[in-house]
Amino acid sequence: MSDASTPDMTLTVHHHGKPHAFTLPPDATLQDLSSTIADALNIPIENQKLLIAPKPGMQKHPFAPTPLSTLLPLTSPKFKLTLLGTPAQEIESLNAQTAETRRRLEARAAAVAKHRARRPAPSPAAGGGIHTLSSSGSNAYTFHRLLPLSYLPNPSRSLEFLARLRDDPGIRAAMAKHRFSVPLLTEMDPAEHTTRESRTLGLNRNKGEVIELRLRTDAYDGYRDYRTIRKTLCHELAHCVFSEHDRDFWDLTAQIEKEVERADWKHGGRRLTDEDFYNPGDWEREKDVTDAVDERGWTG
Repeated sequence: MSDASTPDMTLTVHHHGKPHAFTLPPDATLQDLSSTIADALNIPIENQKLLIAPKPGMQKHPFAPTPLSTLLPLTSPKFKLTLLGTPAQEIESLNAQTAETRRRLEARAAAVAKHRARRPAPSPAAGGGIHTLSSSGSNAYTFHRLLPLSYLPNPSRSLEFLARLRDDPGIRAAMAKHRFSVPLLTEMDPAEHTTRESRTLGLNRNKGEVIELRLRTDAYDGYRDYRTIRKTLCHELAHCVFSEHDRDFWDLTAQIEKEVERADWKHGGRRLTDEDFYNPGDWEREKDVTDAVDERGWTG
């Protein structure tokens, strides 16, 4: 029971770049804060992560009944509480959009199959054309919707970046070869996927329903190396087949990476002035230091 002489504590929690003030009793626990957030922002407790800076760092569900007065570094000038999590209605909306996109793709595939079944087989003379990436058959194997995060700066630039990845000759060739059809390609918010120990570079949801990529720098002042992001995308595409990071997964990732490089006729990537976008050492340095492409393919 809290002491009546002790004032309530007011905490500012940052979510999607916006501050939210919560007033709790002086003996409130981390569980109490999580429940209050769930009620106020409609973010289920199991979807919440709380990043406490400078320490103790990331806190995840199930939250401990630890008193906030002892857990939080309230006197530190660097103290900041960041909430990572998506409101239930946004998750439901995303699931509905993904399901609708998949339904349309399946309906279109069924219509194409029905049309082909009725059409007589072409003669060798009539069917001698070359099957290219612009052919209708390969158009199904792509990212069918691109979604930048509208609450982050300059979403139109992110949309251009996502479109460049979708239209990358190497990515298109690999997706056509493996018959990857992904309803949604989107960007991730760096703040929601950064801890003191690591940074997540990409996520694949339900074996290809949604792929998220870390496009932006941590300070939101620019964009990360294009070909490093493309290599992350190869990793996430492999999760369309294998969820776990086992030998089969890594073999497929390596295969997709080689296919993408081989099919990229713009050798060396696009250029700004005389410098290439890509430094081959960047990927290894990032991988060895703090970045984690992902933990595994995820469901939900």
